[in-house]
Amino acid sequence: MSLSARSADPQTGEAQPAEQRSAEPAEGRGRHGAGGDGGGRRRGGRRGAGRSRGRRALRWSATVLAVVIVGTAGAGYLYYRHLNGNIQKDDLNLGDKNIAAPTPNAAGQTPLNILLIGSDARDSKENQKLGGAKETFGGTPLADVQMLLHVSADRSNMSVVSMPRDTLVHIPKCTDPDDGKVYPASTLPTATNESLGHGGPGCTVATWQELTGIHINHFMMIDFAGVVSMADAIGGVPVCVDANIHSRTRTGEGSGLKLEEGTTKIKGETALQWLRTRYGFGDNTDLYRAKAQHMYMNSMVRELRANATLSNPNKLRKLAEAATEAIVVDDGLGTLGKMYDLANELKRVPTDRITMTTMPNRLVGNRVEPTEDAETVFRMLREDIALDGKDKKKQPKKDKVSDDPAAPDAEIAVQVRNATATDTQAAAGGRAWSVTQLLTGEGFTQAVADRSAPVAEEKTVIRFPSADLEGDAQRVAKALGIPLSQVKKSTDVSGVTLFVGADWREGAAYEVPKKEDRTPESANALNASDDSACMEVNPNYTWEKGEE
Repeated sequence: MSLSARSADPQTGEAQPAEQRSAEPAEGRGRHGAGGDGGGRRRGGRRGAGRSRGRRALRWSATVLAVVIVGTAGAGYLYYRHLNGNIQKDDLNLGDKNIAAPTPNAAGQTPLNILLIGSDARDSKENQKLGGAKETFGGTPLADVQMLLHVSADRSNMSVVSMPRDTLVHIPKCTDPDDGKVYPASTLPTATNESLGHGGPGCTVATWQELTGIHINHFMMIDFAGVVSMADAIGGVPVCVDANIHSRTRTGEGSGLKLEEGTTKIKGETALQWLRTRYGFGDNTDLYRAKAQHMYMNSMVRELRANATLSNPNKLRKLAEAATEAIVVDDGLGTLGKMYDLANELKRVPTDRITMTTMPNRLVGNRVEPTEDAETVFRMLREDIALDGKDKKKQPKKDKVSDDPAAPDAEIAVQVRNATATDTQAAAGGRAWSVTQLLTGEGFTQAVADRSAPVAEEKTVIRFPSADLEGDAQRVAKALGIPLSQVKKSTDVSGVTLFVGADWREGAAYEVPKKEDRTPESANALNASDDSACMEVNPNYTWEKGEE
């Protein structure tokens, strides 16, 4: 199969002291500088003991392994049922909003989006031992790894986007399905890893959907212990460092990873240390941790596809046992059969068409926020454009002209609203009035400016309530040079309504935004077939042979 690192969300939970966890003082919190058949368990005992939810930290190496192997490891119906019963399930979306699934392509195919989540929960003795920070035992878990895996509709390519754990987002209102507790939407930008504590992984899914506008089909989570057991089962994954590394500060922080320069096959606890290392790679930020995760996942994909030893039934059973005990999924993946079907979908993607990226971001204090480049990445996923740039050139879609004839311009009633506000800018003053004047000058004498409070629209859009007004709405668009793709039917308006968006804050002529269908350099793309990648070691974390 081929999932390699859901991407290295620069947010894996490295064993850090409490002050470094998201719920603690900001200084270390991973700042940038930093049902189916057979049943399955529902989460239990999650609340008092710190909402263990049985799912824990994702290291999506383990997640991928689970997907790849689980369906092929059965040894008879009873064993199948046993493995099925190991799988833990949770609700997919705890928010109030649903993002519509993408429209199928000409062949009836649709993309597949899976959110990979890793919690830093210290909710068992084993996870406590592996994760450290004993003072956090039983605390509210944080989603310290978040990676969105996008598989193209035709299954020709896969793109993975990691989000830094301290990315500032608006967490939507979420309702815990177990006790009905309602978590209000955040009023201020909040670190994304806190979303897991708002009812469960379904709130993290809701947060991603609201931020990206991408329909998410499934989620998967796995824990520290699962990473260790499955890394052992696969037999190890080769990784490379450009110098001797020891991830340990004078105050005892760091993952403890200690490797010699060059390539080493790592497994078990060392694999977990690699995935959680921040101190020692590059500039000690979570961005470098994400890069290390990407390298590991890519290497794991290559290892899985080339490793004949995995045909050993005994090893497969052990791997399946470990995977099903550690993994938590939504109901849509809640049986071995469903996971096996997913594995068959994923393994169709060639290794050289798997691309790992990190969400482009900028520093805001000791947190980060998405940049304009991040929206480019999200849009490309929404439009199913491969991040590796190897898609065949698609013919531009022709705008569909309405069969409904437009009324004379002077008889078309148009309401104009100022929608130029953004998350970072107040609405541009007087835009509704200015564009109304443009329309009246073009002969739309029934155009009026709406005096209600400005709203926010990323792009200028014309909405109409019923089919008999579509022609009128398209006529207004044509007069102003607005693409027909930005004319939408909506029951939220009572007549033809022009929302002057943030892309038209000034000027008399509307300029169609240029779409750059190329992955921004700031996404730090890494191809899964690249076996030459080697992590840059921070000079302050090197060691000489003979040192203890």
